[in-house]
Amino acid sequence: METERLIMRRWREDDREPFAALNADPEVMEHFPAPLTRPQSDAMVGRIERAFDEHGYGLWALEVRETGRFIGFTGLAWQRFEAPFTPALEVGWRLARHAWGHGYAVEAARRAVAEGFAVAGVNEIVSMTPVRNARSRGVMERLGMARDPADDFDHPAVPEGHPLRSHVLYRLGRP
Repeated sequence: METERLIMRRWREDDREPFAALNADPEVMEHFPAPLTRPQSDAMVGRIERAFDEHGYGLWALEVRETGRFIGFTGLAWQRFEAPFTPALEVGWRLARHAWGHGYAVEAARRAVAEGFAVAGVNEIVSMTPVRNARSRGVMERLGMARDPADDFDHPAVPEGHPLRSHVLYRLGRP
């Protein structure tokens, strides 16, 4: 898939090294419990690719069309952990620091959301982040997603008492 400035594609072997570097960056991973090791990052690529095989969509590797440079991912993932809103199709993103501030996350997420509504047969797509992640919340709002504070939740995969446990949930209905 393509957008004006980006190519959204399946993962290649040469994506693994720059993906591991961004997953090891403490600033990129500020809103996750911990940076990922190289084996953890590689395992994530494996899970992403298996989701593509299962669903036909997933978390697309992103590259800048003009340069061919890998910058991270944006796409769709099923969330099935125990919560009032799950199972749910989530739109998400993770970009290398050098790609921040260019509007890439919004551009790619708009395309991913359109694909999700077209092929996944859902009436709603969600996105979630820790309460304090203002940058991702801004992306969600620019996508036209809405938050109801009654939907906020403690993420069950984040340990009790951890400062990232409290999450906000944004929703976007089928157009």
